[in-house]
Amino acid sequence: MSVTVRQKAYAAFIAVCLFWGTTYLGIKVALETVPPFLLGGMRFTLAGSVLAIGLRLLGHRWPDWRRWPTFLVIGIAMLGFGNGGVVWAEQFMASGLVAVLVASTPFWMVGIEALAGGERLTGRVVGGLLIGFSGILLLVWPDLVTALTTTTGLVWVGGLVSTQLACIGWALGSTLSKKKLHDMDPLVASAFQMLAGGLVMLTVAAVLGEYGRLTWTGRSFAAVVYLFFAGSLIGFVAYTYALRHLPMSVVSLYPYVNPVVAVILGTWLLREPLGWRTVAAIVVILAGSAIVSGSPKRATHLAHPDEPVPDVDEVERDEARA
Repeated sequence: MSVTVRQKAYAAFIAVCLFWGTTYLGIKVALETVPPFLLGGMRFTLAGSVLAIGLRLLGHRWPDWRRWPTFLVIGIAMLGFGNGGVVWAEQFMASGLVAVLVASTPFWMVGIEALAGGERLTGRVVGGLLIGFSGILLLVWPDLVTALTTTTGLVWVGGLVSTQLACIGWALGSTLSKKKLHDMDPLVASAFQMLAGGLVMLTVAAVLGEYGRLTWTGRSFAAVVYLFFAGSLIGFVAYTYALRHLPMSVVSLYPYVNPVVAVILGTWLLREPLGWRTVAAIVVILAGSAIVSGSPKRATHLAHPDEPVPDVDEVERDEARA
């Protein structure tokens, strides 16, 4: 039985949830010796370059250079602001507090998508997002209380601004990517979005003088290598594919699922205790996610909402025959 595009898209979404659920720890370790924008710039520039060259060798066509302004805007929004803002906040704030602040991403994503004329915002979607967000609060509550009592006002304000700019940037970039690059091979689109965003972050790192602060340890090097493979090559490509073929409200749920993945991995691999609060939080988060993803059928193909989404492989074969 052949695998449909929608099944591939959900598999990509699951991959995003799994791999990005592990990258918070990787970022924390890498930041021990690698400055934030240099960290993002290195991993995304390298990942974009490797993927672009590999695709070229496999016969994929690179996009017209006139599309570079689009890649640049999306790269600045999604990676410069989106990734850079979160990494910046993780330098100063507890991971539990950052997790709650980043969990506002789905609201920004579905809101901006609705304002841009895409998927309509419904009461069911908003209700599901609110339920999922309450689960995030329950999951990280002890760490959140500690962080709120120990975080100074200036750091709190800075972290709040940084993470919300990150959420807005990620939401804007995701909407632009879905609308402006829908006619492009998702792998090629991923490569050039990462390359553009990575080069911007390297430029910011140079302006901030981060190159002079770079040092390496075995831990930080291993963390950067892991982020390169899991967070960039696998995670970002999977996110781009899922974004292309699934409703924005579904794809936006990954910040809710990431902490669940982290908790499950901690319990399984590190034998961390799994109390009633954690179990209840996971149930609430998954219930909210189910409400959103189970909403009435929505359009997933921007150009022709009532038509089935074409298989990317079939599109590429048709183009090759043309």
